[in-house]
Amino acid sequence: MILMKDIIREGHETLRMRAKEVELPLSAENYKLGQDMLEFLINSQDPEMAEKYELRSGIGIAAPQVNRSVRMFALHVPNDQGELVSEVIVNPKIVSHSVEETYLPGGEGCLSVDRDVDGYVPRPQRITAKYFTLDGEEKKVRLKNLPAIAFQHELDHLNGVMFYDHINKENPYFEVPNSHPLIEE
Repeated sequence: MILMKDIIREGHETLRMRAKEVELPLSAENYKLGQDMLEFLINSQDPEMAEKYELRSGIGIAAPQVNRSVRMFALHVPNDQGELVSEVIVNPKIVSHSVEETYLPGGEGCLSVDRDVDGYVPRPQRITAKYFTLDGEEKKVRLKNLPAIAFQHELDHLNGVMFYDHINKENPYFEVPNSHPLIEE
């Protein structure tokens, strides 16, 4: 079971490395890693489990955050219909994205960042992505709003990019052209 002590923090070199493609079918070790990352997210959103194990709530976690430089991450996030996008994503690629951008008005957070970082993180509002599941099934999905933001945040981790790299340094709350804040229902 992944705990907060297993999650590396900003400044650790693994967080700035480009992760390696994962060989398919997955090794037993990578399969378990995927299961463990998804289990962490589910537990972190369960108030009882989160309190018992002192977990910070998360909607996504990438393998580099547990010091494994492989192209895998897990998401456990509701979409606009309230359905959960709950899956382990292997070797993801964004194949297209909207011109229109969005951002979270309160900014983004990260399990590897133990401080508040002010500023808007503009991201395409809609994406089409391809990836493999834990069982090696190839998927092509369209995501929008919060699931799209979470997917892009975790994909950044696989490329050695932190969310705050996207924030305008001179003006963190700069109104991004062709964008609007994501207002969650």
